[in-house]
Amino acid sequence: MADYVISCCSTADLSQEHFVQRDIHYICFHFFLNDVDYADDLGKSIPFPDFYQAMADGAETRTSQVNVSEFEAYFSKFCEEGKDVLHMTLSSGISGVINSAQSAAELVMERYPGRKIVVLDSLGASSGYGLLMDRLADLRDEGMPFDELCAWAETHRLNLHHWFFSTTLEYYVKGGRISKASGFFGGILNICPLLNMDDLGRLIPREKLRGKKKVIQAIVDRMAEHAEGGENYSGKCYISNSNCYEDARAVADLVEARFPNLNGKVEINWVGTTIGSHTGPGTVALFFWGDERVR
Repeated sequence: MADYVISCCSTADLSQEHFVQRDIHYICFHFFLNDVDYADDLGKSIPFPDFYQAMADGAETRTSQVNVSEFEAYFSKFCEEGKDVLHMTLSSGISGVINSAQSAAELVMERYPGRKIVVLDSLGASSGYGLLMDRLADLRDEGMPFDELCAWAETHRLNLHHWFFSTTLEYYVKGGRISKASGFFGGILNICPLLNMDDLGRLIPREKLRGKKKVIQAIVDRMAEHAEGGENYSGKCYISNSNCYEDARAVADLVEARFPNLNGKVEINWVGTTIGSHTGPGTVALFFWGDERVR
């Protein structure tokens, strides 16, 4: 058994079963639904379909990152057990949570001078961040020492690709990622934007495609372009969706047909309540290992 733990935020958007099975620890963000505070606890407080239906019905949402005191309590329990900690945070390109985690780590290491807590920026989000954590679990289980694992994570995090599309522009307009004018005309023209995460972990619009069929094909084409080995890709592939499973399944079917050497079937997860508070329903995200993100 490793003498350290690997850890992330709930925004890695894996299922509870997946986290437990792979021995990946996590700490919960918070979200507010009509000003009521909930833990982003993988759909336990509010089932995901109910959350997205509430958004569709007009509920107001906002989010709150993990604070320093929460991280202190969380990290301390591992140090008390004599464990070091590698904690990967949600991308600094969309959240400032890394600052709270680093502050807490310094405070806890002062109390436990023999322990190491390394906080790294995943530069990722949702199940792409989760796919990174899954690979770290593989390396831990293969016996990689703590310091080597930390270095590997920092070196390879930009090889994890994140591509997104949305069939609903309303929430991207609210979040300022798309202008009101673009949202208005995009709705009329049935525009589905294709976005990805850049090398700074920011969500960047890349293409505007007319119609769901075109954007579904385009996102799979981007995987063929960037995946390790192209159409011979043999790694894992995850998808997350915000209450649009049929669209996610359509992407998964194309991926499984086009990439016959995949490591298992495509895993489809939910976009969790923190990320989903900003995307709203109608978003599909595709994640895979590939060339280094450079812009």
